[in-house]
Amino acid sequence: MQETRQNRIARLLQKELSTIFQSQTRMMHGVLVSVTRVRISPDLSICTAHLSIFPSDRSEEILKNITANEKTIRYELGTRVRNQLRIIPELRFFIDDSLDYLERIDELLKPHPQPLSEGEGGTSAGGSEGDE
Repeated sequence: MQETRQNRIARLLQKELSTIFQSQTRMMHGVLVSVTRVRISPDLSICTAHLSIFPSDRSEEILKNITANEKTIRYELGTRVRNQLRIIPELRFFIDDSLDYLERIDELLKPHPQPLSEGEGGTSAGGSEGDE
């Protein structure tokens, strides 16, 4: 029963945090912050949010900015969910680099064209003649 409540509150916080980040990043053109996953402690006091930031080369800078403004974000979150939660949890933000990880794996799995050397081309033709 407790885990169901945690999941419901985590979904609520994820939705509200994404709305907050969407309104804040609207002023910064070319920046997109997505809340990919939210975990909440069993006592509902700590909220861990994983953020996917585009462009990824500015992710460290943007995460430092978000961490510096953590109290403002918590206050705004509190005004949005004050009717659902008695205590607003402490916020912790981490970069979710799973999309970069998937992109790197896709790049490694792509077949790269390899030039055929003259010896390889002659061997395959010679092998088929010997079978006849």
